[in-house]
Amino acid sequence: MSGGWELDVQGTEAKLTRKVAGETVTVSFNINNSIPPSFEEPSEGQKAEEDQEPELMSNPNFVVEVTKDDTKQTLVLDCHYPEDEGDHGEEGESDIFSIREVSFQPTGESEWRENNYTLNTDSLDWALYDHLMDFLADRGVDNTFADELVNLSTALEHREYIRFLEDLKLFVKCQ
Repeated sequence: MSGGWELDVQGTEAKLTRKVAGETVTVSFNINNSIPPSFEEPSEGQKAEEDQEPELMSNPNFVVEVTKDDTKQTLVLDCHYPEDEGDHGEEGESDIFSIREVSFQPTGESEWRENNYTLNTDSLDWALYDHLMDFLADRGVDNTFADELVNLSTALEHREYIRFLEDLKLFVKCQ
């Protein structure tokens, strides 16, 4: 990952962290169930390419946490890769990820507090939504980051899949 992110991987969970001007930005994601199912029927033009397997890309949901060094609250943004990419982008410009929910959570707590207000962005004013996307971009979470996150997540998912197949082979191997 470009941008000076530090990576920590624990099994299927990954965390990217970087410090930016008195803030800590953390992006967390899990590779489980991150490869969307492909139920598409091949068209006539694609039938000639049937021998080629589709490229499996991991598109994980991810959570961005922004913590200022001098506060007890963390701004938490729950993000995802939408299936239809034109959700909130302006003409000619499309974000490849979307913010689904925004909340403040107590700093240092790993459990999401359900009694804290959570703002669903489906009903959010588009100007405020754009400001939130700009806020993320200023902290290094933009389309370039989202592209790199897909590549990183795909590599981690493929590694875990190979490890799973090796473990499965050993487990079911007849002796």
